[in-house]
Formats: sequence, C-alpha cells, structure tokens
Amino acid sequence: MLRPALPLLVLATALPATAPAAPLDLPALIECRQGVADYAQLDPLLADPLKAVAQGLQPLPQTNAFMREYRTAQPITVFGQRTDHIAVAGASLMAVLDQADPHPLATTLKLETGYDQGGKFMAGRELVSRDVTDPKTGEAQVESVILSVSTVTSHPGKTLAGCTYSLDLPPDEPAPAAPAPAATPGH
Repeated sequence: MLRPALPLLVLATALPATAPAAPLDLPALIECRQGVADYAQLDPLLADPLKAVAQGLQPLPQTNAFMREYRTAQPITVFGQRTDHIAVAGASLMAVLDQADPHPLATTLKLETGYDQGGKFMAGRELVSRDVTDPKTGEAQVESVILSVSTVTSHPGKTLAGCTYSLDLPPDEPAPAAPAPAATPGH
C-alpha cells in the first residue's frame, strides 16, 4: 500500500523549495525611502493574517473603520521615534507615534499643512512624481510618493506619520487645437 504514495514523495522532493519571503523594510516604507513596487509587496502579506504574523506583524483590533492596525514583533525607529504600532489605510503605511502634537514632526519634515482645525491635523509633501510605463501593458502611468503627518479622532494623543504610494493614469492632455483656416486673398 505504500507504493502509490511513492510517486508523490518523489515529486515533492523534486520540486524546488520556495525561499522564505524577504522581510519587509517597514521603516524604509514608512519614511518614503522605497517605491510603489516595494509597497505592492505589502498587500498580499496583509491579506493573509498568517503571512502577516510570519513577517512579525500581529493584527490588532480595528479601532478605525478606514485603517488596519498591526503591532510589530520588534519596535522600529521611524522619523527618530520608536514604535511597535503601524497602520495601513488604502495606499498609505503609517507609524502610530506616541506624540500628541503633530506640528513639530511636520515642521521637521518640511511638510505643507493642508488642514489644522478642531484638533484635526493633516500635512504632507509629494516626494516623487515620475512618469513610468507598466511593463505588462505599456500603459503610461504616474508614480507618486507622498510623505504625510496627521491626527485622527480614533487615536487621541497619537500622531500618524508615513507614506502614500500610488500609480495613477497621467492627466488627460487637451487635444491640440485645430489649425485656423488659412486666409485667402479677396475673401
């Protein structure tokens, strides 16, 4: 009865072993020192809680409907501060810092304040905006990397600081104007 299982054993030993995924450089991603392709490696990891845990990210209870939060296995240092709490919101990866006032960090990072009223603060600066071509489709795209600092009411006494990575279609260019008809003498 062991004979039928032998081909499966031989096949399993003949297949190449998959290398473990390289650890993410969370500080580099959070501090905008990487690109869209690097950030894209995060999505499949966070879509599978077991993969996230294998990379040292423990899912936390969701306290904000727009963010997924994680505790890192080891504290990381970002923007000169240590934390073990990160959040993902859309295409943004942010450190959750124990800093009630976001203004000093935004000033240090030379960010432009977009909103500052009623305890809500948002500041940012685009670090990268470059034309790229999708290697699969040949489609023109714009890669954008934006550094930001903000506060959210769901996290009082905390400052969120991190990076947004995106690929967008280039803005529509206006169609060239039709040449004016040539003037003909006598008309």
